[in-house]
Amino acid sequence: MTKRSPFRYFKTSPEIIRLAVMMYVRFPLSLRNVEDLLHERGIDICHETVRFWWHRFGPMFAAEIRKRRVEGMRSSHWRWHLDEVFVKINGERHYLWRAVDHEGEVLESFVTKTRDKKAALKFLKKSLRRHGSADEFVTDRLRSYGAALGGLGIRDRQQTGRWMNNRAENSHLPFRRRERAMLRFRRMRTLQKFASVHASVHNLFNTERSLSSRATFKKNRATALAEWRGLCAA
Repeated sequence: MTKRSPFRYFKTSPEIIRLAVMMYVRFPLSLRNVEDLLHERGIDICHETVRFWWHRFGPMFAAEIRKRRVEGMRSSHWRWHLDEVFVKINGERHYLWRAVDHEGEVLESFVTKTRDKKAALKFLKKSLRRHGSADEFVTDRLRSYGAALGGLGIRDRQQTGRWMNNRAENSHLPFRRRERAMLRFRRMRTLQKFASVHASVHNLFNTERSLSSRATFKKNRATALAEWRGLCAA
């Protein structure tokens, strides 16, 4: 049975929709910035159209990226870095938990109102269910991690130490830049949705530019862009 195209009821071409969603999610741009940049390319749309496309197709694109990469990420069983960062929603503090493998691939993003044992356990169970387990879990000195890992019977795999968790802390930076451009979030559900989509898109286009030659970087960038242009193709 032929797969039905998710773009079938839209007059705008899938290429333009993918471009608009990529610009909004990947770069620290507002909806109106994307509208202006597309206008320079002769594409006349409203910023609210960009908002609708992002809400409609962003999770769809992210799900397909995860589906294509999750089998490869199952090999990331050596070391995971776990960290949490606070995000304010309507003036109230929430916590964005993030699991990153040893290569900087964001495995999971999870939003909670607290950072106690219950929240850490829920985050760990979700990550382990999707990606399997790891030989080491590098965390900071937050006691919730030790309690949650102990509850799962893998407390002996926890590693803590100064500068050991820089990999996870650095993974927050692209999201922080994006958060400032969006003027923060207003709902917890929106934060969870955007964090998950942003992580998947970042994984796709993160080519570790400083660690490869110019030729290798160009090849990886072209491959990532070709994969993006093929998302949700009929």
